[in-house]
Amino acid sequence: MLTRKQCKLSILMCLIQVVIFAQEKKSNLSFSGSVDVYGTTNLSENSRGTIGILSDVPAHGFGLGMANTVISYDFEKAGIVADLAFGPRANAANAYQGSINQLYVYYRLDEKFTFTLGQFNTFLGYEVISPVDNFNYSVSYLFNAGPFSHTGFKVDYKASEDWSLMLAVTNPHGITAGTNITNDFQLGFQAGFKEQFLNVVYGADGSGFDDVLYVDYTGGFDATDSFFIGINAAYSNSSDADGGYYGGALYLQNKFTETFSLGLRPEYFATTSGSAEAAILAFTLSANQKLTKNLNVIGEVRLDTSDDVPVIGTRDNVAGLTFAAVYKF
Repeated sequence: MLTRKQCKLSILMCLIQVVIFAQEKKSNLSFSGSVDVYGTTNLSENSRGTIGILSDVPAHGFGLGMANTVISYDFEKAGIVADLAFGPRANAANAYQGSINQLYVYYRLDEKFTFTLGQFNTFLGYEVISPVDNFNYSVSYLFNAGPFSHTGFKVDYKASEDWSLMLAVTNPHGITAGTNITNDFQLGFQAGFKEQFLNVVYGADGSGFDDVLYVDYTGGFDATDSFFIGINAAYSNSSDADGGYYGGALYLQNKFTETFSLGLRPEYFATTSGSAEAAILAFTLSANQKLTKNLNVIGEVRLDTSDDVPVIGTRDNVAGLTFAAVYKF
């Protein structure tokens, strides 16, 4: 009898074969994905674990990220996306849905309105689950604090080339069973102008609190032809929980050649509880080198420090070194 993992692998191989056959027939079926692996260590003495590595089994040594397979089909006005992810990184970001990272159906009413139903990655924040779309390999505190994905319904409205709007009704993002047994919901809103986005989510978070508010700004601009400045600022609060968080991060990235870029991510993050708060500063320096069109290697040095809470164990200052390989296809 096949094990659960063997069944998943068999299904994945069948899907790949179907996609290859469909592509040969020049259909509207497409196939893409990625694989990432890494090695990491703490440079600080007497500290264990890792900082910012999105994984359910942090490695003080070598570790696996995830294998990501995205299958999409688009025909006339409608389409589907099946985004499957396997591995520790996928488990950490989306454990309650198993191998499903995203799974949704969409319908384009016209050039302005698009309706989507299913599970989709969050519209909050600058960073995403897949390392392919992140400059840094380790993730920010802001990314870890907010929702990773939503399951529900959303409407996207493209008002013009510059303006866009989005409304969403979803399950609480923190539910663990995959179904909304509490009959609570979250409401989502996004307003975009020239790639600058204001995001708002309000409602139940699935952890017993019904009034959780998330406000998030994500944007950026090209300072020069080679230097980019990205910005993420966020605030969250719940009166029921008597707490929340706030913070901000900059993404300062310079492209030196067609294959080499260097970026610094300074971040301030603070949690609040009653009248008290605890703040952490994090500085991440990442070098991206494209060895081929598909293979990118990332070398990263990160320093996390706090005067309020231990970063790891009893240490309030921890430095880490990470080397990662990210392959996309």
